[in-house]
Amino acid sequence: MIYKLNKDDPGFPEMLREINMPPSQIYCNGNVELLKSPCVAIVGSRRCTQYGVTVAKSIGKRLAENGVTIVSGMARGIDTAAHKGALEAEGNTIAVFGCGLDLCYPSENRGLKREIEKNGLIISEYSVGMEAKPFTFPERNRIISGISESVIIVEAANRSGSLITAELAADQGRNVYAVPGNITSEASFGSNKLIREGVKPLILIDDVLTDMGITPGCEENIMLRLGEDERSVYSVVKKSSEVTFEEICAATSLSPAAVSGIVTVLEMKGIVVSSMGKVFIDKIVY
Repeated sequence: MIYKLNKDDPGFPEMLREINMPPSQIYCNGNVELLKSPCVAIVGSRRCTQYGVTVAKSIGKRLAENGVTIVSGMARGIDTAAHKGALEAEGNTIAVFGCGLDLCYPSENRGLKREIEKNGLIISEYSVGMEAKPFTFPERNRIISGISESVIIVEAANRSGSLITAELAADQGRNVYAVPGNITSEASFGSNKLIREGVKPLILIDDVLTDMGITPGCEENIMLRLGEDERSVYSVVKKSSEVTFEEICAATSLSPAAVSGIVTVLEMKGIVVSSMGKVFIDKIVY
């Protein structure tokens, strides 16, 4: 369901409210609570290389695994790869549209749009029915950086719109990173130029987490990735070296069926393991 947040509403992101020329409203579809989470934007060229796709997806996945919400514009190329990395990690992602939320641009990302609506959030300052125009994408970029603590440019050609996002982010006081690229590749000309001009080169993904005050792989990051019932079950398991399903039910007041389902999900996320009717913290992964 699409709903509107006005600039004066309590749920409107404070960081976005403080930027130059903030939107008067944003339309939302999905988990609006993600607007309160730590966010990092990953953007870059639509005409990217396989190197760029691989890097963007890896960054999105690693940051999402540590409780960071990935923000991008769902455009072809780098944006799409960043969203997919976050979703692959079963983490959180926000797509900022340059059109109304009832539309999908590009059209081939309809499946990705549905997945983000279900598991993340899509937002736009444009009302339903508003089609994408040349001016809507630069305007959209200020929102991408506006709701994010940091912005990462993966690949950007010399006149890429991602360079506009980098400039907006710097003006908004955000941390800006650029991924070094092949100096013979046109796709990396703009991002390499940013580094030459003083933007921080992103060599290690965990540097972004460190700069945000987040310790990679720590307990707090695990909790950020979990729903309320998942957190309850995880907390019970963590208190003991081993715990039975019956003990989890008693401690959480959840039904056996609910506990069984939640433990399965936690196992899929690599957080716990179960064997012989007992559940353990996965010491290998965390």
